[in-house]
Amino acid sequence: MDNVHCKDKHLSSPVRVNLGQRVMAGMIAVFGLLLWNSAQAKPGQQCPALLNHEFPRLQDEKAISLCNFKGQVLLVVNTASFCGFTSQYEELEKVHSQYKSKGFSVVGFPSSDFGNQEYKSNKEIAAFCNNTFGVKFPMFAKTVVKGDGANPLYKQLANASGEQPGWNFHKYLINRKGEVVGTFKSGVSPTSPQITRQFAVHSMHIQSQSSNYYWSASS
Repeated sequence: MDNVHCKDKHLSSPVRVNLGQRVMAGMIAVFGLLLWNSAQAKPGQQCPALLNHEFPRLQDEKAISLCNFKGQVLLVVNTASFCGFTSQYEELEKVHSQYKSKGFSVVGFPSSDFGNQEYKSNKEIAAFCNNTFGVKFPMFAKTVVKGDGANPLYKQLANASGEQPGWNFHKYLINRKGEVVGTFKSGVSPTSPQITRQFAVHSMHIQSQSSNYYWSASS
């Protein structure tokens, strides 16, 4: 009887092992499927709608997703090379360099919408920005920023803030959640307290300022 019992144990052991392997394989497959589904859902869930766009980069026209900037505080500016406010490039680079370690970035969009004050080609714009002002903050290819032909980002910025750019170097401030929290007219210097105070507020996550806090400067 002992021998029979011993034989039964040895006969049933491979069955138990095979069953365990099949269960483990099934669990791994299900876990892998869940991970795949999660990975597929992440881009849409994590990237704010305002940033869910791609634009060609200025220097090489390679498509770059604005989702790369998610979680940062952004100052979005429509620029021009032959404008009375073109010297603001220097100030934009200064604040970009000063605050980038806190999760802040200036983002530039060259445009000829106002007074046709921009070079025709992206290469010319890139050379001007680099050689004249040493611009290192992200710049995208020449685009349209107002009216029906405005690019998708600028249409959303206008809808969210209630105002389109009125001239070159209009500025929109976007918080870490991808919400427009401020607008600044062309004449407002990027280094003015009106703007830098807002960098500090939104870069440092000051709790007393809710996501609904909105600042508009008209001068």
